[in-house]
Amino acid sequence: MGAVKTKRMPRAVREQQMLDAAVKTFGQRGYMAASMDEIAELAGVSKPLVYLYLNSKEDLFTTCIRREAAALIEAVRSAVGPGLAADRQLWDGLRAFFTHTAQHPEGWSILHLQARTQGEPFAAEVTAMREEIVAFVTQLIAVAAREARPRPLGCARAERYPEDPDLPEREVAGLAEALVGAAESLAAWANATPGVSARQAAATLMNFAWAGLGNLMVGRPWSPPDQGQTTRPDPAVGGNGS
Repeated sequence: MGAVKTKRMPRAVREQQMLDAAVKTFGQRGYMAASMDEIAELAGVSKPLVYLYLNSKEDLFTTCIRREAAALIEAVRSAVGPGLAADRQLWDGLRAFFTHTAQHPEGWSILHLQARTQGEPFAAEVTAMREEIVAFVTQLIAVAAREARPRPLGCARAERYPEDPDLPEREVAGLAEALVGAAESLAAWANATPGVSARQAAATLMNFAWAGLGNLMVGRPWSPPDQGQTTRPDPAVGGNGS
């Protein structure tokens, strides 16, 4: 009797199976400690097949980074509905971010820790992902700030007028960097802290950030005190009272 033939699995399906095993192994053990043997064993395939499909260990790790980055970006983008209030857009984006990182802890470990500590070109892949997220948040903040500015009676919502300055481009970019950095750190903390849900993490960052962003968007920024000032600023005036 001849050998029993098993049903062949489509290459794309088999490749994703290998990537799932690689993400789990890299995320739990780290890039240096992970071996192609254990990745192949976890995927239920031979090591030569892993090399045939995904080339070297370096190429496999790069593919994992790109897949996890694309999935995270898509999760955040698809959650933010256009036309919603600024705080709702930010809340939806943050909740999607923390939900995704909580549901894919190994993938988040690869993006937030493993890839960044293994030098180039892995760090460059994560930098590209982060720049895309920061650009998305930058646009969200800029548009939200413009929409939140009070307008004179009779002025159309989309109409510009001299008393309606946008936030400076550099300030918007800095706010986006700060917000993304805070989200990254908070996601790492939430994943390592039992009992912290994605909703709780998102609410924590909203409470931390929105009080400041909300005021800034309607033209009430905090200002540092003047040099030599020793008295507390009047909170009714805001900032340093100037």
